[in-house]
Amino acid sequence: MSYLVGKIVLDVVAGAPNNGLGEDNVARVKQLRVGRDTHPYVSAQAFRRWVRDSLPVSEPVSPVVRSGSGQKQQAYTHGRPDRYIDDDLFGYMVAVKGDKTRTCQRDTVLATGTFVSVAPRRIDRDFGTMSRGFGAGENPVLHGHEFYSAELAGDVLLDLPRIGVFEIDGTGLKIELPEPAAKEAQDDGAEPVTFRGSSALRLASVERRRRAALLLRTLTAVRGGAKQSMHYGDRTPALVLLAPVKGGINPFTRVMRVRSERTRFDAEVLRAEIEAWADELDGPVLLGWAPGFLGEQRDQVRSELADLIGAGRLVIDHPRVLLGGLAEQIERGERDAWFEDPKV
Repeated sequence: MSYLVGKIVLDVVAGAPNNGLGEDNVARVKQLRVGRDTHPYVSAQAFRRWVRDSLPVSEPVSPVVRSGSGQKQQAYTHGRPDRYIDDDLFGYMVAVKGDKTRTCQRDTVLATGTFVSVAPRRIDRDFGTMSRGFGAGENPVLHGHEFYSAELAGDVLLDLPRIGVFEIDGTGLKIELPEPAAKEAQDDGAEPVTFRGSSALRLASVERRRRAALLLRTLTAVRGGAKQSMHYGDRTPALVLLAPVKGGINPFTRVMRVRSERTRFDAEVLRAEIEAWADELDGPVLLGWAPGFLGEQRDQVRSELADLIGAGRLVIDHPRVLLGGLAEQIERGERDAWFEDPKV
């Protein structure tokens, strides 16, 4: 059993990828204060939406049901992780009053943190005008919006053994596949297992491998974000650190640091964590780093950690190359042990 844990860093250049509440006709980006410093951020919900929307168009996603009106509205997916990869990986809650055959909940398999600017960053403001079709002498309508440049970092965890495994007993919303959905899933080939103390249904290994591989490839091709008409920019991860860890602890949350107001990758922190957690690591640490991101730091880190690279404990390459290679290993069944929970 292994979890893939680590860090994802986005490189935002003059962008406004995630907006908060506007005021005075100004669209404001999401931001938080740490002491006197301002740190723009992208919410976990926004990034997960980008990942979901970046899945291949050929991959069916769970339809959304909307009901009620006013403050009593509800919106939820079909809650069928056996049929839809997004319900499987991102989780759901379907709470239909008085209908136990539909009420269910699944915690996320892909956990993501908030993507916060590593270094404090100034947020700038731009403005635009609308005067098209106005008569001579009429004042234009002014509108403003915020934007910024920053390196945004967030933690990530993928619970591999839970991919394609769905609880069917328990109490309350612990049930992930209620009847008759569980029966339909079993009729379609899902096998009964005991998983982490509960009865569950598990999809075939080939489908579980496919879903994990598809997610890894999608992470390297993320697109989305707000204000693309004025601030279009690359939203694929500029840096991805992933490591297979047996216990689900993420020891790599502090590898991105600030030095002289610049974002720095701390090679010594990575080295120390690899050494400290050597008994829990279930394979090499993968560091996907896009060329040109953070200047010459990529080459410096490669030089500083050459001994770990030579020993096969660390691999550094382009994010697309590394995660694509890992996806291929998973598809070939070479990482099946990562999917097997000892309690199954």
